[in-house]
Amino acid sequence: MAGRRRRRGAVRAVLAFLTAFGALTGASLAGAAPAGAVQKGVRVAPGVTYEEFDIKAAKGVTHAHVLRVDLGHPQVRVDLLHPGAVAARGRISAMANSQGAVAGVNGDFFNITETQHPGVEATGASVGPAIATGRTLKAAVPNGQRFGPALPPGTTTEDVFGVGTDGLARLDRLTLRGTVRTAEAQLPLGGLNQYALPVGSVGAFTSDWGSVSRVRATCGTDTDRAAPCSTDTYEVTVRDGEVVSAADTPGSGPIAAGTTVLVGREAGAQQLRKFSTGESVEIEHGLVAAADGVAYRLAVGGYPVLSGGQPLPGLDDTTSAVRTAVGIADGGRRMLLLALDGAAAYRSGLTIAEVAGTMRKLGAEDAFSLDGGGSSTLVARTAGASAVSVRNHPSGGAERPVPNGIGVFSG
Repeated sequence: MAGRRRRRGAVRAVLAFLTAFGALTGASLAGAAPAGAVQKGVRVAPGVTYEEFDIKAAKGVTHAHVLRVDLGHPQVRVDLLHPGAVAARGRISAMANSQGAVAGVNGDFFNITETQHPGVEATGASVGPAIATGRTLKAAVPNGQRFGPALPPGTTTEDVFGVGTDGLARLDRLTLRGTVRTAEAQLPLGGLNQYALPVGSVGAFTSDWGSVSRVRATCGTDTDRAAPCSTDTYEVTVRDGEVVSAADTPGSGPIAAGTTVLVGREAGAQQLRKFSTGESVEIEHGLVAAADGVAYRLAVGGYPVLSGGQPLPGLDDTTSAVRTAVGIADGGRRMLLLALDGAAAYRSGLTIAEVAGTMRKLGAEDAFSLDGGGSSTLVARTAGASAVSVRNHPSGGAERPVPNGIGVFSG
């Protein structure tokens, strides 16, 4: 399934307003472009082109913006766009410009609100695993704690789109493996910089988390995001391998380099209460890939919708919305970034099944759904520009701050 290399090497025809497509999952690419639309791929940078076109979908015409990226081009690289902390958000255009990207789209779903837990701060942290420039930032929350539409059958919050150090894009699954060791005990690590921890577990928070309160990590359950916050919690701060402080309630504020805050709930809290000030603690953690073990330069969460050229079974074919997706073509050597337009005339959008069909028509062998709705944003530089501009119309009327995105870099 996801993560397998495919080297079909088939030549994919450039798609710019073709009228010869047959209907697939209710969506077809329209031949007539609206006023001002790009009629063919326009170069953004060497190996990167941008195009836009209409799509005739089941619930009306929507408008697509697409970036085609040649990952094999010597001047092209991709990386995670992020605001510098896991529990933080920023506009895609601002993150792209600050990191020097020439183009990009928004990324993972995220902890956007906490209406079910009055008084608890929404963290803004993403749902799935995240890797930036080869550095692991976070692991995935439990399936029942995710924000976003229902996951397709057989998928999990651990599913990622990634680009390996070999330069190839792939779909994979990244699972947290970690331990907390003392002279008396060895505990499994249940989370890393996550806004939600599994019931009964211990999670680690590092300087990558940011300064937002860690209380949200102890709210909800593995199957019910809205369940009350746990009343059995404990927090231990470990600095340079030794316990330096403890508290009954998770705290907030920046975490210094060389420091890890361990947060426990239920059974995990009971284990942490056994730790004493000055005790030596060894903490290890990492993300383990389900595929072939290639290290990742970039990984971002979401969920797969297309595998081996075939839509995943059970994809929703009734709910239409503005969407963002990423596709993989040519055995991982090419990447497609899709964001729908949120302008009122096009807001009917696509179903997830239609997204899979559209990505296949664009030439993708595998495809992955990212956050949509008001988050859907595609940015790219125009000729001669030193900064990106937003190419689609975000459905909220302005860019929504998001936790991460996929950035395309040149040179």
